[in-house]
Amino acid sequence: MSLVKLNNNSVKNVTTFGSVTGGNMVFIKKLTASSSSALSFVDGASSVVLDNTYKEYLFTFNNIHPATNGVAFQFNLSLDSGSNYGVTKTSTSFRAYVYEDGSSGTLQYEANHDLAQSTNAERLCAVDLGNDNDQSLSGTLHLFDPSNTTFVKHYIAQTHHSHEADLPVNFFKAGYANTTSAVDAIQFSMSSGNIDSGDIVLYGIN
Repeated sequence: MSLVKLNNNSVKNVTTFGSVTGGNMVFIKKLTASSSSALSFVDGASSVVLDNTYKEYLFTFNNIHPATNGVAFQFNLSLDSGSNYGVTKTSTSFRAYVYEDGSSGTLQYEANHDLAQSTNAERLCAVDLGNDNDQSLSGTLHLFDPSNTTFVKHYIAQTHHSHEADLPVNFFKAGYANTTSAVDAIQFSMSSGNIDSGDIVLYGIN
């Protein structure tokens, strides 16, 4: 993808176009859940790249379906190639939702889903993801410069899921892993029960 800039002051008088090279998404790995307790991306294992090759990594979630009703989809990070998942994190979140009949639309800060110097898993939705056959979660997570050994590791996520009470919920999360050690693995799971089905795809952004 490229950005185009106009080299003349008036659009109607444009005679030439210049271009600014943009970033590209590079496919790295796709994992598909099948009654899985967790899905893990570990640098150097099974063709996964999660190092200084890219400054930004993008995870996409496609129809993540829980085996258990009323749970949260979540992730945690590792500094030792997945031997331990429990990196200290601080984050904040908010969500918007509305009932199927269009009533009671709300935008609210989700203080009870924030982390404050916690090693707990980071939730990518509130604890209300439904497991009906037509309910699931989709969205994205950006992880920035995970192998950097100077700065903390920032992340931003946006997901949309079907609430167990049939609400469409848009959930926003941002935070950082408070470590200057390289993050080399990430694990996705449910707060309870398995990931029944769904795909997670990892891309590098160059």
